[in-house]
Amino acid sequence: MKIHPTAIIAPDAQLEEGVEIGPYSIIRADVKIGKNTIIGPHTIIDNYTHIGEGCNIFQFCSIGAPPQDLKFGGEKTRVVIGNFNTIREFVTINRATSADIGMTIIGENNLLMAYVHIAHNCKLDNNIVMVNAASLAGHVHIEDHAIIGGLTGIHQFCRIGAHCIIGGASAVSKDVPPYTIAQGNHAKLFGLNLIGLKRRNFPEKSIKAIAEAYRIIFRSSLLLDAAIKKAEAEVEDLPEVRNFIKFIKESERGVCR
Repeated sequence: MKIHPTAIIAPDAQLEEGVEIGPYSIIRADVKIGKNTIIGPHTIIDNYTHIGEGCNIFQFCSIGAPPQDLKFGGEKTRVVIGNFNTIREFVTINRATSADIGMTIIGENNLLMAYVHIAHNCKLDNNIVMVNAASLAGHVHIEDHAIIGGLTGIHQFCRIGAHCIIGGASAVSKDVPPYTIAQGNHAKLFGLNLIGLKRRNFPEKSIKAIAEAYRIIFRSSLLLDAAIKKAEAEVEDLPEVRNFIKFIKESERGVCR
């Protein structure tokens, strides 16, 4: 381990092989940091935070601080961060309240650019990109391979579907279905993320089926329930189509239209 002499490490913090701690950083009690993770200068890793292997956390980050929720009563809740994440300057990740999952969870291979904020009880899956100053309110769930544009704010309890992209400076107040493009204040749908789907080698057959389901649900004159039934009956039954329709049916906040 390479620990700068000015860093402050709690006695019970668990640092695995290859961990680096930069100057003036603070690692508090009940923290675990996995192999080969780098903590930059002037960073605070607060109580009850678990960080996986191979992460690169840049300077001036605050990870694991108590949630900005007036209902929080000091419960022992956690931030859990997976492997191979890149967390850039001034990112803030708050630990959870005791509600629902009781943790703030970051998956693997995510890129959180400078000034990103992740609030309490959020769950990020894998291979997500959040661009500079994008912010999540509490209880937001972002699925795999989503891209969140810079300066975008996402309302609490929203879900962001897999492989979607949200344009910069958007205000998202409803769920964004997988495979789509959303943008605006408040965010609206602008079709499918075709470039993203092709880059990730989705079969042409699947892309056409998703497009047909999208057309029926969002561009026909049918009411939503009727449009979903029509899509289920008429569009080829592929996993991507099932996932698209399931996401919309299970939405509690309603989806962007």
